[in-house]
Amino acid sequence: MQFIVNFLRGSVSFTVTGAFPERFLNLCAQNGVGFWGLTWLDAHTLSLRVARRDARRVRTLAEKAQCEARAEGGQGMPYFLAGFRRRYALLIGLALALGAVCLLSRFILTVEVSGNESVPSAVILAELSRQGVRPGAYGPGLDLRRISQEALGRIEGLSWMSVNLHGTRAEVLVREREAPPELRDESTPAHVVAAADGILEEVEVLEGQALFQEGQAVLAGEIVISGAVDLKEPMYATVDAGQRLVHARGTLWASTYRTLQACIPLEAQIKVYTGAEEETWSLTVLGHTLNFFGKGSISTAGYDKMTTTHILTLPGGREMPLALVKTEYRAYETTTAAIQTDAAQAMLEERLLERLEEIIGAEGSVLSTTFSVRENSGLLTVTLKAQCREQIGREVTFAGQVGEIIPGTQSG
Repeated sequence: MQFIVNFLRGSVSFTVTGAFPERFLNLCAQNGVGFWGLTWLDAHTLSLRVARRDARRVRTLAEKAQCEARAEGGQGMPYFLAGFRRRYALLIGLALALGAVCLLSRFILTVEVSGNESVPSAVILAELSRQGVRPGAYGPGLDLRRISQEALGRIEGLSWMSVNLHGTRAEVLVREREAPPELRDESTPAHVVAAADGILEEVEVLEGQALFQEGQAVLAGEIVISGAVDLKEPMYATVDAGQRLVHARGTLWASTYRTLQACIPLEAQIKVYTGAEEETWSLTVLGHTLNFFGKGSISTAGYDKMTTTHILTLPGGREMPLALVKTEYRAYETTTAAIQTDAAQAMLEERLLERLEEIIGAEGSVLSTTFSVRENSGLLTVTLKAQCREQIGREVTFAGQVGEIIPGTQSG
């Protein structure tokens, strides 16, 4: 801290020579002249540094001590500014530079988002930009609390947001909303039906009445676990006790047979590059683009476009809102070419297997697969037939209320 004070007020280095330099040091102490950086050069010579305001007093005190004080040079802010006394252009440039630093430090240059995982940063930045928080915005003119509240209400999946300014950096802290646990609808009667044809291997009834047993075949849409449960009549009763409605639950593991099909044309349009190329350059500053070399715009029809962006990055990895963008255009023509049958078949088989895994789910398993291939009218068709083991039970609601009793009839 003292170093900064000495730099701002300026200091002068002196070399003092005399028969008794100690007397000079005593006089400085008695008259309140502070010094530092004392160095003895020999028995009669020393060097020290004093504040700029005490430079004249040093010479007077040296004469009283019968010594000679010779100034070696000044240091600090006053001497630095004095060098611009007759260099008006440099003085004006320094003033403008200091003013620019003080002014530009109040504008936002970067916006950083942290704390999000499922909500994309691009969505958050787009909404904040609409609210005025963007590179180039004047920081003190933003109502950050109001902006945080409005952005929070417009972005789904967030429960909390805070926008803080740290100089030219806007820090956006968010907290994502925790998804509430899925609540099962137990108030509406439901059946468990088969989602696909198959042979039941395992029927687990958690609620409801099973209408099929293991080993039986079921069709898609058939009720396997009924939500209308038959009530048992008392012994020797002559009246049907009726049925009680419930929300049936359970799992139906079955052996199923799936047939999937996909096709692809055996000819395709491919690109052949002509060798003609165009190149444009642009500069992006605070979100504004300036085209300074090359054509302003080129039609993308018949051209492949490749963009390379070089972002100004400070030491430490902080990106600045200044980027040099290079855009290359390569001209091409389209022509018809034949597709290799083996490659097309392998691609379709891979996609059919992926589709099959999506249908049977992560818990299902594929027991066996067979493929058949057919070419007709320029199309290659691949058919997949697979035997699977999967859970085919699906809950389907129907009219009524859980717990409602449907009266029976007299049995005679």
